[in-house]
Amino acid sequence: MKICFVIPSLNSGGAERVAVTLARNLAKTDSVVLVTLDGGSRDFYSVPDNVERIALDRLRPSPGFVSAIFNNLAIVRDLRRIILSEKADVVLGFMPTCNILSGLAAAGTRCIAIGSEHNYPPCLPLGVAWTFLRRIIYPRLGAVTALTAQTGDWLRLHTGCRSVPIIPNPISYPLPIERNANIIVPAAILQELGGERLLLAVGRLIPEKGFDLLLPAFSKLRARFPEWRLVVLGEGQDREQLLSQIEELGLAGAVALPGVVGNLGDWFSVADIYVMSSRFEGFGNTLAEALCYGVPSVSFDCPFGPRTIIRDGVDGILVRPNDIDALAAALETVMGNEILRANMSSRAVEARSRFSEVHISDRWRSLFVGLLPERELRN
Repeated sequence: MKICFVIPSLNSGGAERVAVTLARNLAKTDSVVLVTLDGGSRDFYSVPDNVERIALDRLRPSPGFVSAIFNNLAIVRDLRRIILSEKADVVLGFMPTCNILSGLAAAGTRCIAIGSEHNYPPCLPLGVAWTFLRRIIYPRLGAVTALTAQTGDWLRLHTGCRSVPIIPNPISYPLPIERNANIIVPAAILQELGGERLLLAVGRLIPEKGFDLLLPAFSKLRARFPEWRLVVLGEGQDREQLLSQIEELGLAGAVALPGVVGNLGDWFSVADIYVMSSRFEGFGNTLAEALCYGVPSVSFDCPFGPRTIIRDGVDGILVRPNDIDALAAALETVMGNEILRANMSSRAVEARSRFSEVHISDRWRSLFVGLLPERELRN
């Protein structure tokens, strides 16, 4: 079977990690081509050796509506050329625009187009034009996968998808080291901060990740837990705002923002607790990754991913969304009870089987095979 993945880029992000993980696993039995709309100069994730990479270098801002139309038509033309030249059986889009563009490119060919949603659509609304195209194209796709039942329900109701399988993201354990980012040793940061216990958070420094809520929650615990330090890994537009908030809360020396790291697994290996303060999540890859490393986790029960990952009271605690006091109380419970942390850690590692990359990749392959007539499959 010949599979073509289409994704905007391989920059740091959850969908990008999923694309690379799936491509690597599916390429063990099938032929996989990974197409990015950008040129690849800012890749964070490395393309597996067993996967062909095509970089279109067409991901650029358009000065106006007409220019945007012509640029997207060029992308559709390029994707169609690739689908035909590669004799692809399946083209899989990642995220709405690539789902739509892939569906347009595959129209009239023998290739089955499949979309994948990596967020709850109302949380990241599309513009008018893309919303219109989604309503036209999604019903014509072989399937559109969702990460949670809530997203699946929304897609069926609002886009008319014919099939919406629920497939969670695959999680690699152990996580590979990404050489395109800084390798920062956790012990060095903890030594610099003078701390013994690590509360870890990971994500882009943007409003949806809620780090502006996490900082005041942590400040409420500072006096009782002076040996704990908070490290937030990631980069984004809110860095300066968060640094100012750290100063205002008197957390200088207790909180670090080292940026994006390529050795995330090393950080999970030494973390005592993982915390997710997001206002919304499509799934929550880093939360699942933390559990795979046996890290007890505390998360807002935000729409809609964390509740499908954390087993409340078993391997972590779910908290009322956006409630700073409730987040602080849950963190206090876990930080102050070493036995509880040990018990949660022993159960957390069960996530390795729940989100096994081999198991999830097999589900994807079964989806592809089920959509293709047997005579169409290529080995």
